[in-house]
Amino acid sequence: MASLNVGNLGEYLREQRRNAQLSLRQLAEAAGVSNPYLSQIERGLRKPSAEVLQQVAKALRISAETLYVRAGILDAERDGQEYRDGATRAVVLADPTLTEQQKQVLLQIYESFRKENGFADGDGAAAPRNHESDADPQQTAG
Repeated sequence: MASLNVGNLGEYLREQRRNAQLSLRQLAEAAGVSNPYLSQIERGLRKPSAEVLQQVAKALRISAETLYVRAGILDAERDGQEYRDGATRAVVLADPTLTEQQKQVLLQIYESFRKENGFADGDGAAAPRNHESDADPQQTAG
C-alpha cells in the first residue's frame, strides 16, 4: 500500500502517478498540463496553482484536498476532519488492486457509515450520534 507520509508534494504526486500506473506524459495529458511542467512539479521545482492541483487530482482520481494540504494551500490542522475524510477517499481511489466499481461501492459504504454516525457529507463538525440502544462496539468489533 502507498504511504501517505511522503515528504513533499512532488514526491507524493510521483508516488500516486506510479500507483495509478500512468506515465508522466499520460498524466500530463489527462490533467491538461504540459509534460515539462508536470515534471517540474514532481521534482519540486514548481508550486502549482489550486486549479492545476484540482486537474491533477481528478486525473489521478484522488482527493484534491489532500493535494491542497500537501501544497500548503489548506491547513491540515484547521481542516482536520476534512483532510482525514479526503485522505480516506484518496487511499481508496488510488488503490490499484480495486476496480473502479469496487472503489465506488466502497466509498458509498463509507459515506453511509458516516451519515449513520451523524456526520453529513464533508461535515467534520457534527458530533457522532450516541444511542444507548446501539450494540457495544467492543462486542461487535471482531
